[in-house]
Formats: sequence, C-alpha cells, structure tokens
Amino acid sequence: MGKGCPYGTHRVIEPKGLLPQPAWKIDNSMEIYDNEVLIDVEVLNIDSASFTQIEEEAGGDEARIAEIMLGIVKERGKHHNPNTGSGGMLIGKVEKIGADLQGVRDLAVGQRLATLVSLSLTPLRIDKIKKIHKDIDQVEIDGKAVLFESGIYAVLPEDLPQTLSLAVLDVAGAAAQTAKLVKPGDKVVIIGAGGKSGLLCLHEARKRAGVTGQVIGIAPREASKKRAESTGLCDAVLMADAADALDVMRKVEDATGGALADVTINCVNIQNTELSSILATRDGGIVYYFSMATSFTSAALGAEGVGKDVNMIIGNGYTRDHAAISLNIMRESPVLRKIFEELYT
Repeated sequence: MGKGCPYGTHRVIEPKGLLPQPAWKIDNSMEIYDNEVLIDVEVLNIDSASFTQIEEEAGGDEARIAEIMLGIVKERGKHHNPNTGSGGMLIGKVEKIGADLQGVRDLAVGQRLATLVSLSLTPLRIDKIKKIHKDIDQVEIDGKAVLFESGIYAVLPEDLPQTLSLAVLDVAGAAAQTAKLVKPGDKVVIIGAGGKSGLLCLHEARKRAGVTGQVIGIAPREASKKRAESTGLCDAVLMADAADALDVMRKVEDATGGALADVTINCVNIQNTELSSILATRDGGIVYYFSMATSFTSAALGAEGVGKDVNMIIGNGYTRDHAAISLNIMRESPVLRKIFEELYT
C-alpha cells in the first residue's frame, strides 16, 4: 500500500484536509499501509458520555444499542458519536505490522494491547457485536481496527485482568493530569468522585495534596457517595447534582470554610456541569474538565458571565506516562483494586 501520513490523513474521506479525529468520515478498509498496524479487535470500551447517550437513545434496549453503534461505524468509518463527539478505546491482538514499523516498535504479531487513542479517530470495522456490558460501557465484538504510526498504545500487563486494565486505561489521562496539577496543601474537589475516572483521581489527589491538603468528592447518588467514602481518600463526600451549580458551590463553601477549591476536577458524563466546576473554585484556581460532555463555549462564557478568573484546562486524554501511572494505582491501592475488580471484571 505504500506509506501513509503518520497522523492518518490519508484515511480521511471528508472533509479533505482534516485530521482523522475531526473528520466526518474516514476510510475503514482493512488493507493496511506500510506504517500502520492491523488489530483484531476483541473489546470496545465506549466513552462514558457516548455510551450514556446511546443507551438513553436506545431506551436501554441492547439490540437497539448494537444497531446505533453499527450505524455510527457504517456511516463514519469509526466509532465517533455525532452527539457527544467522543469515542472510547479498544483491546485487541496485533494481526499484522506494516513493513515500515517492523522492528521499530515493541510489538509482535499475536501480542495483546490496548489502544490509547480515541475510537473517534481509529479506522474500525465491526463484523459482529457479541455481547454488550451496559454496566461497564464495554462491548465485545468481532472486528478489525487500524493504528496509525503516531498512535499510542499499551501492551497489557500480565498481573492485571484484561477488563480491569481496559477500564483503567480508558481514563488514564485523568489520574495522570491530577498528579501534575495538585500541589501539597491544595484543596481539591472531584466532581463525579464515585465513577471510574473520579476514583483514580481521588487516589492521586490524596497522594499529591498530602496531609495538609483537603480532598472533597461530589457524587450524585447514595451508592456512588458510599463508593467514594469507602476508599478512605476523602475528607468529605458531598451528595449533589453536578448540574446544580449554586448547590454545588454552597456545599463546597461549607466544606472548605468559604475558601473554595484550589483545583476542581470534573469527571462526570452528563452535560451542563461547567458552571458547577467554576463556582466551586477560588479565583486563580484551576478547573480541569476531563469530562467529554464538557462544552468549551459554556465553560468560557459561563466563567465570564459570573466574573470568575479561573484557569480552565480542557481534558487531554494523553499525558506522558499516563498508562503506567494509572495502572500502578491498581498496584498501590488494594482498596481501589478491589472496587475496580468488583465493577469491571
């Protein structure tokens, strides 16, 4: 096939000139270029915001969920939810390595890996949806995918179950970014503390803020509140609707003695939570939006509208060593590993 663009632009069908992620449609034919890797896909881990939207559209019906997913891939050549703009990630076995990448990467045919690039840019073909795990946003399939030369991945560790590794790697950027942002003594608020990314962020926030810091979790329901509390990582867990900005602000004010958060991390999978994060944060503080349901427009104009001078960071799913940092949490924390094994294996 010859050599394609390292970033995959040779796969873009429309609009021409874009990279694969923002493009509407890409080529998902599975004859690979010399600088691509062909993957035999086993499991898709759909982004939480995307799966929630699909499940709601399908009314919870698994056959309809499968139909919607197949329709997205047929129309776009990738699993790029047009409603949320997000994708997810996958686990599979290396089936073929392009000539230019043989001996260059630490990959071998038959090796099992997880891609660390979004399904929203990954050429994907679904031949069959075998099983849908609604409780963990994972879908077993028969299918193929292509990893570009620039695509990052993690070879699956042998000491952790496959589904556990996939669940952790799907949100690896959240914990690693938390590790970079939180300083000793910081007051940290994590919205969505009982969810997958929120639990990992609790670990890193506690570790980095230290005994002089304060870690506050916010959860929408009693079950997720108890889950966050069971980690022993929080100074307080508040139950609140993340879309109710004033309620969140008041509860954080009470918990921090009026100081508000130095760092707020938004890990929820629903819309309209931008202002809750902003109002919970002190002037000059940091708001990190890991949530793929975040609207940049709502965040920017919302902060302006309430006169809040906060530093807002749009979540980057990648930061250096994020896979190693996040997987190591499962080794560092027996409590979190037990929770994740109960939820995701």
